Amino acid sequence: MKVLYVIVCAAAPASDVGRLVELAQDTGWDVQIVATPQALDFIDVPALELQTGRAVRSRYRKPHEPKPPRPDAIIVAPATFNTVNKFAQGMTDSYALGLLAEAPGLGIPVVVLTFVNAALSARAPFIRSVESLRAEGVVVVAGSDGEQQTQPWDLALRELNQPL
Repeated sequence: MKVLYVIVCAAAPASDVGRLVELAQDTGWDVQIVATPQALDFIDVPALELQTGRAVRSRYRKPHEPKPPRPDAIIVAPATFNTVNKFAQGMTDSYALGLLAEAPGLGIPVVVLTFVNAALSARAPFIRSVESLRAEGVVVVAGSDGEQQTQPWDLALRELNQPL
């Protein structure tokens, strides 16, 4: 079975990421949730662990802990302004960003479903970050505009299932 990492950022739609897990599982993915440290307050960790059968990860593993399976693909959703910019710059100040920093170099397909309001998405740093990620083969799609509480989860899966 193919392993999909779903990297969850701290934004309102994160509380509904179980819907993305459900959609991914329905299409044959084995899902591993990776949360940014701030996202832990936005998600129901026990419910997601029950749904996926895996521990939610938010930090690097300790040497004695088992190594998780390598992802076949990654979806970042909801992807915040902060995470998109840090990903584009190669920042690795969290486990989630460390995974993202390596993914393009390892040939792991990445789909980023943004959750950024109109004011932030119009900023030059964000526009440059999106262009930079796309230049590396990362698929960036606009999700909700940051004002809505929902996220079009199916968009990320549709993009992932496109030939990359």
